[in-house]
Amino acid sequence: MRMPWQLRMLVGGMVLVPASMWAQDRRVVTEPKIPAVCVKLDAKLMSTPDENGGALRSEDEGKLDTERIQKALDGCGAGKAVELSLRSKDNAFLSGPLEMREGVTLLIDKGVTLFGSSDPAVYEMPNPDAKSDAPIKCGTSTPRPTSFPTFSTNQVARPRGGCRPLISVNVKNAAIMGEGTIDGRGYAKMRGHDISWWQMARAAQPHDDLYYSTRLILASHADGLVLYKIHLNNSPNFHVAVNQTHGFTAWGVHLMTPVNKALIGTGNDARNTDGIDPGTSEDVTIAHSWIDNGDDNIAIKQGVSHMSVIDDHFYDGHGMSIGSETVLGQSYLLVDGLTEDHTTSGIRIKSNVKRGGPVHDLTYKNVCMRNVPIPIAISPYYTNQTVEPFEDPKYTGDKIPDYKAIKLENIYAETPGDVLIAGLDDAHRTEVTLNNVHITGITPQQMHLAYDDIHVMGCPRGNLPLGNVPASVKVMPPGGPVCLLALLDPCKGKFVPMQ
Repeated sequence: MRMPWQLRMLVGGMVLVPASMWAQDRRVVTEPKIPAVCVKLDAKLMSTPDENGGALRSEDEGKLDTERIQKALDGCGAGKAVELSLRSKDNAFLSGPLEMREGVTLLIDKGVTLFGSSDPAVYEMPNPDAKSDAPIKCGTSTPRPTSFPTFSTNQVARPRGGCRPLISVNVKNAAIMGEGTIDGRGYAKMRGHDISWWQMARAAQPHDDLYYSTRLILASHADGLVLYKIHLNNSPNFHVAVNQTHGFTAWGVHLMTPVNKALIGTGNDARNTDGIDPGTSEDVTIAHSWIDNGDDNIAIKQGVSHMSVIDDHFYDGHGMSIGSETVLGQSYLLVDGLTEDHTTSGIRIKSNVKRGGPVHDLTYKNVCMRNVPIPIAISPYYTNQTVEPFEDPKYTGDKIPDYKAIKLENIYAETPGDVLIAGLDDAHRTEVTLNNVHITGITPQQMHLAYDDIHVMGCPRGNLPLGNVPASVKVMPPGGPVCLLALLDPCKGKFVPMQ
């Protein structure tokens, strides 16, 4: 196991402790193993290389493999795998919604792509209240019932209907493995429409309309779920959302959306395509993974506790996020060995008085960043934008963000950026401990602080300018020890291309 860089210093009497011993996930998590195969399905379609990672022939768009794959999953016993395999030049499967079965693994071989159908009709979610001739809702948008999203137990319910995910996991001990690819084709025009999934999402953005799009993987009550080595590309919406699950592992996952970076900024690029979003779950580990996407790389939703994010790489995206919903709380998180390369934010905690709650006992350590405009954003000011404002937007609400026991240790940004650390008011102060937080070239004007209790410790103590802070901010202690220990470049060799 790679040793964290701060433990490679030559310090007399230092005890070297592996990073895994600090994990907040209470399980013993080791690299998953691929099970024996119960049935092998050969590809019948051929994908040709293109700028989006692969394309099907137009005449193959209706040739769905859904029934063949689902039948194999249904008939495979627990502890075995359904393998999607190459056959000569055939390397692709095309599918609508699939449902995993308890204890069964979907194994996708290297060089094989499971494409999601571009037809919204196949994803349409059954609505028992709808008339038999009701129009398809999946692939459409509608004005949002409220002007700004809120969280409330009695809020107006989201209209029924919409889209099912490509893969549903509502059973225990299921897994999706292999070095192959699942491609959601968010760039592709929806059948029967003149726009793609992503274009629909962008068109809904100016007025924050609701829109109905399919996700790649949606899991609920999926204890023991494992994702291993799989490549997840071009999702129309969230890639992986996991809820009400005890024990979820993502190990060696490669996630990239959009694959074609030339689409960024064209109106046909990925919006709201979060990487991995756990919610109302506990004992979660995301390790040795590579995430390059169009929204939060990881977004920890409300009700998550005992989670570890270990030795991961982030690229395009909004960073290592918590929120925006925190009503049910988030707690006991460890982020260790994270590299972020041109994400919009680095360490990001976002909420506001319409959707906030308790967030506590979080540890971020050994984080390397470059070209990150806001390396640290601990904010009760969320306004549903890519980054938070640096001042209170003065929303009204009774769901108050409250951030306590947050530790930042050995955090290093190679390029200048802003820091936002804020509590909402004097009754809800943010408590942060800083130990060797270094942001190259940061100026006092780039520090945005309010209602904080900031504890500075360790040697070295970092370089954040904390000498002239607002009256609402307490820095303890105001001075510090003389530091004789110098670190080598802690991020040397960490910034490598997406894999």
